[in-house]
Amino acid sequence: MRHRSIITLTTDFGLADHFVGAMKGVILSINPDAELVDLSHQVSSYDILGTAFTLAHSCRYFPPGTIHLAVVDPGVGTARRAILASAGNAMFVAPDNGVLSLVLDREPDAPSAPAVEVRHITAEHYFLKPVSNTFHGRDVFAPVAAWLSKGVKPEQFGECVTDYVRLSLPRPERLNPKCLRGAVIRIDRFGNVMTNITTADVPELFAVSAPPFKIEIQGREVTRLAANFSAGEPSELIAVMGSSGFVEIAINRGSAAQILGVQRGAPVEVILG
Repeated sequence: MRHRSIITLTTDFGLADHFVGAMKGVILSINPDAELVDLSHQVSSYDILGTAFTLAHSCRYFPPGTIHLAVVDPGVGTARRAILASAGNAMFVAPDNGVLSLVLDREPDAPSAPAVEVRHITAEHYFLKPVSNTFHGRDVFAPVAAWLSKGVKPEQFGECVTDYVRLSLPRPERLNPKCLRGAVIRIDRFGNVMTNITTADVPELFAVSAPPFKIEIQGREVTRLAANFSAGEPSELIAVMGSSGFVEIAINRGSAAQILGVQRGAPVEVILG
């Protein structure tokens, strides 16, 4: 029985050029039995934090042993490192630019053994030769992921490091007992506006007897927390607890982002009472 090796791919390459196809060709040349899954190739160009979010909210749904390959790499050809991370029951291959931050931060260190192990990939005999200065996705990251899927152990690719790049989502701030300030962290393709506000940040909003509230964003007010997107009236801005665990601002069958003219980083305030 053949060993089932799953490799996911996340890039900002899009699908119009040859980049994704070339990476897949390299992987399948090394391991023809690899099962390739596209997470996304439509991440905004150079969007490291957006890629980190995509990985963190997708990888948990894959079988143990899955290898996640992420190439959003504005520093390609520079001194930035290539890294291989083992976290939980999965492995990740990526540039050391913070793209794995949200995945690695979710895995706390166990008392007996670290749940997270990060290695600097230095074993160049696993690379495709010659190595281009501009396409490490094909020449470095794809072959490393493929050899991993063939059973090569992580320790054979390089030594452990602890100074890998870490990014973090901005955290909401309590301005006073009645006011919480957060920010927009993502806008999806439907125009739903995701904030960094969770149930834990403002539990009052989700209590059985929730107080009146308003969410202020871009000079507009949202005053209703709906169970789902379709619960909103036409043209009504509503708040929804999204599937990723963050409060989202939405419009039923419309783009809240377009109506609000909002971008990532815009402030959001929740005012209670």
